[in-house]
Amino acid sequence: MSKARFSQRVEEELNKQMTREAEAAQFYLSIGSWAEVQGFNGVAAFLYNHASEERLHMMKFIEFINQRGGHCKIAALAAPPADPKTLEELFDRVLEQEISNSTSINDLVDICLQEKDHSTNNFLLWFVQEQLEEEALASKLVDQMKLIGEDAGNSGGLYEFDRNIQSLHDAQITRSSAAS
Repeated sequence: MSKARFSQRVEEELNKQMTREAEAAQFYLSIGSWAEVQGFNGVAAFLYNHASEERLHMMKFIEFINQRGGHCKIAALAAPPADPKTLEELFDRVLEQEISNSTSINDLVDICLQEKDHSTNNFLLWFVQEQLEEEALASKLVDQMKLIGEDAGNSGGLYEFDRNIQSLHDAQITRSSAAS
């Protein structure tokens, strides 16, 4: 058993962030399931892919904590929120989720800077960049949903959106495979 190479405060906050990543995965699974049941298979595939990404993020935290001599503690997860009523509401929640996660990551970076924990700060910089990308994507999807919403009753717009997000999902899978 090795000694933790970060403060107890940093270890506690890293564990909390690991749990947030797990809860984000559950959130994406939950809304992905809702989308699939509603017949939005492209949206569902996109959200299930995001659930997998969040699980990978969770695993990065587990590995980092344990490799640095800490102990990652697996906690109970909060239940995901109730099903959305519309795709527009769903993507509003996605954006809120990503902004909330960015705030948590940034708060953790601040703690590392206060503690002069440069190794953990360096680890977190990847997540800072990832959150910039995730927020930009979520914001773009919210904007697209608003445009479709302005044309109320246009199921063709939702069909096209679902089809287009499927191709976005397919492109993400291709990028992930190339990066491995």
